[in-house]
Amino acid sequence: MTQPGGMLNDTIASAFRHSRGYLDTASYGLPARQTARALESTTGAWEHGELVLSEIDAGVERMRVAFAKIVGSRPADIALAGSTSQVVGMVAASLPDGAHVLVAEEDFTSMLWPFATDPRLTVTRVPLDRLVESVRSGVDLVAVSAAQSRDGRVVDLDALADRAGVAGAKTVVDTSQSAGWLPIDSTRFDVVVASGYKWLTTPRGLAFAAVRPEAFWVRPVCASWYGADKPWEHLYGATPELSADSRRLDTSPPWQLVPAGVAALELLASHSIGQAYAHTSGLADLFRQELGLRPAGSAIVSIPAEPCDLAAAGIRAAERAGRVRVGFHIYNDEADVRRAVTALRPVLAAAV
Repeated sequence: MTQPGGMLNDTIASAFRHSRGYLDTASYGLPARQTARALESTTGAWEHGELVLSEIDAGVERMRVAFAKIVGSRPADIALAGSTSQVVGMVAASLPDGAHVLVAEEDFTSMLWPFATDPRLTVTRVPLDRLVESVRSGVDLVAVSAAQSRDGRVVDLDALADRAGVAGAKTVVDTSQSAGWLPIDSTRFDVVVASGYKWLTTPRGLAFAAVRPEAFWVRPVCASWYGADKPWEHLYGATPELSADSRRLDTSPPWQLVPAGVAALELLASHSIGQAYAHTSGLADLFRQELGLRPAGSAIVSIPAEPCDLAAAGIRAAERAGRVRVGFHIYNDEADVRRAVTALRPVLAAAV
């Protein structure tokens, strides 16, 4: 096998327990040691009534800083949420009656349903490979995942941003399956959202959105007390005192999860996303090469096989759309590729 490019530094490589054969990050990411310790410590503090909420507030700001670095944004442009669908739902609710929304027809439902269930909107579904060319005058918003959940296909983000700019279309991009390994310039899009529990390796229940200042049209549909610049000073009363920046879209943080979220995001933000891309997509393309497939530049691979074909070899993967889906992250290495290739070669040969 040829070594994939992009060497990660030793600090990152040693931060995770090596769970040999875990190739299911697209379902949920594994925590680094310090992330797991932070979650355990906070649970103990909660059990004994010793949570310090001011420290947790400071942790929220640290998460904004780290996520901003990961997606190429500013901390002031980062909003805190609980899920991707919550953010996409705010975007959908903020559009005017009759707005025309363009989506990829096989995208994850959290990107599709907030628009499809809103009777005020006109939704056009096209294949992913025709999405960019379908952005034209009359399209009010384009919504798409940067990397597809079902098979890892990656949209040409630069081409999408260019085309949307010419057409005057707003944009929302879901990076739940890509933030942490795919270099992203979130300043080119109105909203870039990510659930943290996959490639960002936070606990489930944390999500983040980079909302550029020009996207003030996104309304705080789920307006929360935490959307104020000084939330503890605005706990009561009917007059909104929401922040002027993206914090206005915040929902209240899950206190027990914040310290672990800080540990996870700051670890990822401490290394080059370009190196993470070279490492993860390099392993995935090596995997493809060994199985006679073309390189794709994505950390996610979809194979015509069954999860049980891999489970017998001690490999954890998922089934999506009748195929096995594997995903490579910074805690995987070439040994994981070898094990998966060895398990799949006879299966794929028998299917020919």
